[in-house]
Amino acid sequence: MERVDILILGAGGAGMMCAIQAARRGRDVLLIDHSTKIGGKILISGGGRCNFTNVGAGPANYVSENPHFTKSALSRFPPAAFIEMMRDHEIPFHERKHGQLFCDGSAQAIVDLLKSECDQAGARFRLGYKIERVSRPDRPDSTGFKVDTDHGAFECESLVVATGGLSLPKLGATGIGYDIARQFGLKVTETAPALDGFTFTPEQEVLFRELAGLSVNCSITCNGISFRENLLFTHAGLSGPVALQASLHWKKGDEIKIDLLPGNDLFQWFLAKKKTGNRSVVKNLLGEMLPNRLASRLCDLYFHSLLPLPQVSERELEAFCNLLHAWVLKPSGTVGYQKAEVTRGGVDTSELSSKTMEARKVPGLYFIGEVVDVTGWLGGYNFQWVWSSGWAAGQAV
Repeated sequence: MERVDILILGAGGAGMMCAIQAARRGRDVLLIDHSTKIGGKILISGGGRCNFTNVGAGPANYVSENPHFTKSALSRFPPAAFIEMMRDHEIPFHERKHGQLFCDGSAQAIVDLLKSECDQAGARFRLGYKIERVSRPDRPDSTGFKVDTDHGAFECESLVVATGGLSLPKLGATGIGYDIARQFGLKVTETAPALDGFTFTPEQEVLFRELAGLSVNCSITCNGISFRENLLFTHAGLSGPVALQASLHWKKGDEIKIDLLPGNDLFQWFLAKKKTGNRSVVKNLLGEMLPNRLASRLCDLYFHSLLPLPQVSERELEAFCNLLHAWVLKPSGTVGYQKAEVTRGGVDTSELSSKTMEARKVPGLYFIGEVVDVTGWLGGYNFQWVWSSGWAAGQAV
């Protein structure tokens, strides 16, 4: 039986950030992970360059049943704090659109940063250890926790659950964090894959199959929240940054509304063409505003007239333009956890302290990172939550 002050389940970004802070405070910290490698999600994110934060990250960029929960952690460990760590380790990075920060080189640099800080602080690792059971120690006077693994048992004063969500099971994702929460009587909100592409019924798929590979800059609105970025048509449905963003706010049965030409008044554009005497058919003219394949397919579906523009009814034309600015579709689902970047939902934030991440009714039990019901937009927001929640717990354990 090995005894430590702090036992952290999960050696990803949240677990390592927590370990660094706790070990710096003189706590004896051990991280356990069933994987033989640390920081798997960090390594594959951002095309291997890791979109490690967003300079504008704030509570409004997160989805949770309690939208205020993130305020404390984000304010005490904001993006600037992790940026400072990057600079201290002389890791070059750059900013892309919408405040997204990426490593200039490999994401391995961030894993090395966290591992180096853990080593310097004295936090230790046990990798390739499968968790079999979490319980209270047998001794009646103990208030800590016991964790049985396939390599032996551990006891600790405080237990930090940093096991992540269900997304990307190929990296070893499991639902063990939710199981532990339920075991100790904590509520877990409904979970679902998020930051994920939309899928459609077989009948609808025919539309997208003919457009596979096309990309268009557009806006998507879902449940009153709008995003504008590139949309990618796939054989199964819709993907690309704007679809992934919208999926975070989508639930089964919801519709999405696509504006294929945001910032343009398509009807007025057609009227201007009409006034100049342009005699092209609508299908050909629309190809000046949208990719030809998309323009042709939309006309085949929703605008069948092959009359020259001067002979087209303005009422009919306006209705078509309105449809292209508010194209309503009803996805049947999303691709699933195998491709989803994150898991929406998780350990109910009403069960946790927003300052320390400790379970209110189970002293010494903490939940951080993706396992908590806090999910950020695409663009570095989820990693910032990982750093901030890990830091907050690390100050308290």
